[in-house]
Amino acid sequence: MARADRHRLASPAELARIEPLMRRENLHRGLIYREYLTDDARLTVANLRSARAHGAVVANYLAVRGIGTGAGGAELRCEPTLPGEEGACLIRARLVINAAGPWVDALRAAEDAAAPPRLALSRGIHLVFERASLPVNHTVIINTPDRRSVFAVPRGGFTYLGTTDGFYPRAETWPAIERAEADYLLGAARAALDAPALGVDQVIAAWAGLRPLVQQAGKAANEISRADEVWTGPGGMISIAGGKLSAYRAMAQRIVDLAMERLGLPPQPCPTADEALPGGESAASLPAGLEPETAERLARLYGSETAELLTDGGDVAAEARRAVQVEGAVRLEDWWVRRSSRAWFDHGAGRAGLAPAAAAMGALLGWDTARQAAEVAQCEALDRASRAGLNEDREGG
Repeated sequence: MARADRHRLASPAELARIEPLMRRENLHRGLIYREYLTDDARLTVANLRSARAHGAVVANYLAVRGIGTGAGGAELRCEPTLPGEEGACLIRARLVINAAGPWVDALRAAEDAAAPPRLALSRGIHLVFERASLPVNHTVIINTPDRRSVFAVPRGGFTYLGTTDGFYPRAETWPAIERAEADYLLGAARAALDAPALGVDQVIAAWAGLRPLVQQAGKAANEISRADEVWTGPGGMISIAGGKLSAYRAMAQRIVDLAMERLGLPPQPCPTADEALPGGESAASLPAGLEPETAERLARLYGSETAELLTDGGDVAAEARRAVQVEGAVRLEDWWVRRSSRAWFDHGAGRAGLAPAAAAMGALLGWDTARQAAEVAQCEALDRASRAGLNEDREGG
């Protein structure tokens, strides 16, 4: 292990110097260790780009409505879900792998209506603040009364606080955020950090996600094992659920090895552990003169491909064009949320950039002015909805 990766103990005086916001009552010593962060949406896009570069056909906004059995294997009945697109299609495959996260049970039921549910969905929320409202310098781990950990994470000019862990009844792309969850995070932060005025009024963005955990009877959401499980349906579909992001490559390797075995293919060594994803081949090359916050953001999002974005202008229009031409975006939301992260980590939730980004995407995707306006309106509605639960619960008492 490299010396920089080793943990070390810190005295209260050192902690006060490097994290002055931390409360020091009953603080005897701290533990400092290296932590690695990722952007799960961009990681997913990078994996899709890598798969396409290796010969995969990637279909965006194509929903599976039914799974049957044909002469050569499985038949998937699919429908497009983009506005204005119609018509079903049939995909035939020798083997189907179901790695649909919170929707794993829905696809299992599409293959076998009698398949019992296996998942227990857990919701986690994050609250985003301007850095000035929660000025931590490093990721700070906060212990909670229910023996969980909450993280305060600096990211450019912002700090996000998360996460919660409670059961959620259904698979949704945009799970609702409730005031009680926000109060849980805010209470934990105020107890550990000298930020007494921190409240929902300072929240500039919020998002929620779902964990596809495997059911364990009698256990609370935060007690359920994060181990993954693999099941085979009556039609031969392989399903995988559970697991953690940090183990995704190992999970994928096991599934691909199993698929090769089922298909009668000769085993081969898996190369992905040593293969860089697009943008991760080398460090970002940044020109002199960039604002530190801008440089950090570009390097984090685009890595070794940063120079390509800067050559095209480096603004929101360039980001939107790249989202279409390189990263498979077909809706403004794709760029705003999942390619640029401006929905969460930009001043005013990135709303000022929606119109120019829609115009740039529209020029490539054939959107007229009405469609551009509709894309902007949809993002603005998502922005309002992401914080609606916070405001409504507060006003309701």
